[in-house]
Amino acid sequence: MNEEATHDEAMRSEAFARDEICRVGRSLYERGYAHASAGNISVRLDDGFLITPTDACLGTLQPQRLARIDARGLQTGGDRASKTLALHRRIYDSAPGARCVIHTHATHLVALTLQGAWSEDDILPPITPYFVMKVGHVPLIPYHRPGDPQAAEQVAGRIGAMAARGTPIRAVMLERLGPTVWHASPAEASAVLEELEETARLWLLCQPRPQPLDAARIEELRRAFGASW
Repeated sequence: MNEEATHDEAMRSEAFARDEICRVGRSLYERGYAHASAGNISVRLDDGFLITPTDACLGTLQPQRLARIDARGLQTGGDRASKTLALHRRIYDSAPGARCVIHTHATHLVALTLQGAWSEDDILPPITPYFVMKVGHVPLIPYHRPGDPQAAEQVAGRIGAMAARGTPIRAVMLERLGPTVWHASPAEASAVLEELEETARLWLLCQPRPQPLDAARIEELRRAFGASW
């Protein structure tokens, strides 16, 4: 493939990524998984990143206004990048398979941290098979102010520690702020976020609290579906 064809393919890929960020952002906003100007979405490109602008509403994103960041972390286009850029970059550094990162202030997950998460290593117990299969372990990251680089370093450390245990993660919960999830595409990352938020809602609605799936049932999910719990 010649240089011109490679450039054209990269441009088409970036245009698609811009459209997907806006489509997923609008979908999350319209269905109540994001609100006001809270939340951000990024996509990793071959030579950098796209990320939503600071204080942007996910429901009204415009492709041409997304912030363009080069491989060095310098902004080269679009509106001013989200204050969480450092967090997104550290996730991409630590999780090679991640191509999209989404952070929102999802209501039931934030409520969970205000009431008390199940544990620091798992904010929710494994109460449904799809939570185990599609989300997995979700560690709690102690409170830091929005955009604090220390939070980004703690997330990167958790990603490395969980991978070393043989249970890689695709989500963390920022105390009092909300979930941050990542996957191979905006659509897949959105699905993880939605499953995580709906599991939190189930957990908070159930009184008394449901019992977690037992070890035998989780092992069955590992064998049948490759769950990494």
